[in-house]
This record gives sequence, C-alpha cells and structure tokens, in this order.
Amino acid sequence: MSEKYKNKYRIASARAEWWDYSANAAYFITICTANRVHYFGEINNGKMNLSNVGILADVFWHEIKNHSQKVELDAFVVMPNHIHGILILNNDFDEQSQSPPPDLHDSKTIAQQRFQNQGKNTVSSIIGSYKSAVTKHANRLGLEFGWQARFYDNIIRNDEGFIKISDYIESNVTNWNNDKFYS
Repeated sequence: MSEKYKNKYRIASARAEWWDYSANAAYFITICTANRVHYFGEINNGKMNLSNVGILADVFWHEIKNHSQKVELDAFVVMPNHIHGILILNNDFDEQSQSPPPDLHDSKTIAQQRFQNQGKNTVSSIIGSYKSAVTKHANRLGLEFGWQARFYDNIIRNDEGFIKISDYIESNVTNWNNDKFYS
C-alpha cells in the first residue's frame, strides 16, 4: 500500500474488486458504531431496548426502500453497537432509465469504474445515505453518536446462504453474549 493520492496513503477498498455492487443480488450488511460504543441501546433479558439513536437506526433502515429504487429489505436487527441487515438489489436495466449499467468490458476494472462514479443505486451509495441520515438526525437532536468509517458486506450467493444469514440476524439478540461484537 505504497500508492499515494493527494500526498496521502490510500486505504484499499473493502469491496470485492471483481464484483459490480449495483448487480442484482442479496447483500448481508454489517455496520458498526465508532469504537463499538453502545449507542443503539442495550440488551436486557434477551430483548433489545433501543436508545433514541437506536430508534433512528431502525427507522432509517426501513426508509431505504422509499429512497432507493428497486431495493428490497429482508432480515434486520439493531444491536447495541452494530446493525445487521439484508439488502436486495434488483437493478434490471430498462430502456426508460436514463443510463445503461456500466460497461463491464471497459478497459478499467469494475473497482476503478466504481471509484470514479459509484452510481445512485449501489450498495455503497445506499449504505452511505443510510449512515448519513442516521448521523444527521442524531446531530440535529443533540445525541452523541458516530459510525465506524467502513461497513462489511457479504454477497449472498444462494438460498442456503440466505437462510443461514437470515437465521443469524434474527437470533442475534438472543446470542448477544457469544457475538464477536459483544463488549
């Protein structure tokens, strides 16, 4: 990682360079709070009790489908210091849309194309908007809050994986003591 951009070291993208993140797929998303602080609330007696910021995180996740085109939401949970959710993109190109999907035969890699113009309905743009909305409203309400800079995604490749991840999300609260984000 010796390459510099504007005299600063660049951090490599956490996204898979071989994948187009506007592609039709289901994505398992995990976003942590800054320093894994329990901004979203606490789990007591096997139940997640949301703080005011936790309520914002919950509400704005469910708003994604109203602000992004051709997006479905599946399993989702707010935990004390992170969220898990399944985001499903269905970006089928139709002639009435203003621009076609990126040309995958371009001389640039998918990652290079994405860095220059990630598009309006990509996983990164959707998650960036979500994180921004939660932060903006937390700040507006004077609530202490911060996100970890990045987020984790897993491209769900088949029905078996989808079911396994959905079950994991839905049982996350009851398995909190064994969660890798437990602190």
